[in-house]
Amino acid sequence: MILGIGTDLANIERIERTLARFGDRFRNRVFTEVEQRKAERRRDVAGTYAKRWAAKEACSKALGTGLRMGISWKDMAVTNLPTGQPVMHLTGWAEDRLSDMTPEGYEALVHVTLTDDHPWAQAFVVIEARKLS
Repeated sequence: MILGIGTDLANIERIERTLARFGDRFRNRVFTEVEQRKAERRRDVAGTYAKRWAAKEACSKALGTGLRMGISWKDMAVTNLPTGQPVMHLTGWAEDRLSDMTPEGYEALVHVTLTDDHPWAQAFVVIEARKLS
């Protein structure tokens, strides 16, 4: 069963301007060290950050809260499998919220997909509850 769906569209040029203006202050407030390392070694640094920004926004919407109620940007983090598939990791308040919204006898799976076509980056998140065997 579907527990939540969220999507977000981010402007890569806006993220690029924010990075230029606030630098590490912005990076450290919003992105985990792993996300920063991934973005900084990519050719399209701003695009990589923009996709992760959009993923965090989309995830917060799928959790049913948006970015409020104590959720932190770093409570939601995107990494990639060796195949390149993005994976959303939840910690802190986001993890607690996911646990609260998951029915007993089910496990929650967070699916995320990312795309970009300059100047836009988009993310789509679906939270699924799968019955435990």
